[in-house]
Amino acid sequence: MDIPTHSLTMTVLMTPDMANFAGKVHGGAILKLLDQVAYACASRYACQYVVTLSVDQVTFRLPIHVGELVTFKACVNHTGTSSMEVGIKVITEDIRSGEIRHANSCFFTMVALDDERKPVAVPPLKLSTAKQLHRFRSAEIRKQLRREFSQRSQALRSMDYE
Repeated sequence: MDIPTHSLTMTVLMTPDMANFAGKVHGGAILKLLDQVAYACASRYACQYVVTLSVDQVTFRLPIHVGELVTFKACVNHTGTSSMEVGIKVITEDIRSGEIRHANSCFFTMVALDDERKPVAVPPLKLSTAKQLHRFRSAEIRKQLRREFSQRSQALRSMDYE
């Protein structure tokens, strides 16, 4: 069987231990699963151990309920020298009604590490579809925005301690 190395899909049943008293799944439980999915996607692509460098644009659009199936669709959108952007879309499914909802989307930046825990090169992403090219170009823009945000945040922090 030919499994693509740049993407993966994982489905998890939301159980009571993940939820608050109102039966809604905690955002932290979803963040933990997102990090696991990003790790699985990036490490499979890079054939290396990876770590999370940053997480951005996590927007909890809709609540997730106990008993729903949640599917995480992950894809490596961009590769740098040792880093990868992994985009993840979160889809919920009410098992009884069959209703499907887009609950969350976000982007993780993962860095591949060697056995000494130093950054190591990852294979360049092969773009073979228009959708892959669009995701790659969008990721380049997000990468630039992250740099700009980091620089501005650093400047603000330095003024806070003067």
